[in-house]
Amino acid sequence: MLKRRQFLKGAGAVVATPFVMRNAYAQSPEFTLKLHHFLGPKAPAHTKMLQPWAEAIEKDSGGRVKIELYPSMSLGGSPAQLFRQVVDGVVDIVWTVNGYTPGLFPRSEIFELPTVYVNDMAATNLAMRDLFESHLAPEYDGVHVLFMHVHAGQALHTANIAVRTPEDIKGRKIRVPGPTGNAVVEAMGATPVTMPVPDLPQALSTHAVDGALIPWEIIPALQLQESTQYQIEGPNMTRFGTTTFQVSMNQARWEELPEDLQAVFAKHSGEDWLREVANIWRASDDAGIKMAVDAGNEHIVLTEAEMDAFNKLLAPVVDRWITERGNAGFDPAALADAAKKAIAARKS
Repeated sequence: MLKRRQFLKGAGAVVATPFVMRNAYAQSPEFTLKLHHFLGPKAPAHTKMLQPWAEAIEKDSGGRVKIELYPSMSLGGSPAQLFRQVVDGVVDIVWTVNGYTPGLFPRSEIFELPTVYVNDMAATNLAMRDLFESHLAPEYDGVHVLFMHVHAGQALHTANIAVRTPEDIKGRKIRVPGPTGNAVVEAMGATPVTMPVPDLPQALSTHAVDGALIPWEIIPALQLQESTQYQIEGPNMTRFGTTTFQVSMNQARWEELPEDLQAVFAKHSGEDWLREVANIWRASDDAGIKMAVDAGNEHIVLTEAEMDAFNKLLAPVVDRWITERGNAGFDPAALADAAKKAIAARKS
């Protein structure tokens, strides 16, 4: 159990143990690790999160670790295959969306749901970390989770529908990232269409979907200001749920690392980093909506009354999730309660 892929107890214990880095800035890396992900090399997730994270680890390891980034699924396969790639050791590390492999992460889904996630990324990132050992760990067999995070939250992007009420979206086809998005869109009376985010621009341009649940930050990477006219969110950046992501290493590869190098990864994947990840995604989200508005799109911020109309429809989504997960081998009601309390406890 001590070798389990958990990123709290094991990694935290390593961080607490002082160490002396050996062979500072060695001539060649002792460990070269391949990190595979689904977005392009210009996406903020690559340039502002994954790349700086990898560089910090390389520097702090004294050159003993090299992390090679492979964006855009450049090592082959589809986004839905990323988790299996890292479990099987095809790649060493992945950054992926949990929802791309539906059914594998039922516990972690709770953090994606509307009314559980509202608008606080940092609190949610930290809450997932707080509950990892006690609640989430069983669904990450085969990997060592380095860190988990959420994005700024699902907002509505539409091609030609100025959405202000649930009636405006009823019957429309809306792209979703995974199972929890299905529940949100169905509660609104629309039809969910599951697809990885790189497929979205074409789906919008061919009218395969009328809109999407996705944050603002992806606008520049996919040039969504060209295929949408409206960006819709609630007051105070309230969103319609969110998406969970993981950066995970193959378990056997993790166990090959000596403790001092494990400590380097833990140091750069801890609480300070999770807060910084939230800042990175917030800044990227702000930049995305600015690009859309500058291009002539309309940014619709719902009033409290308008958002309440959506929330009345979305409130039962958590109850539905609890009912559907009743035979999943854990207590979903207890987890829902724990997740809400953990997020509340971490709010700044």
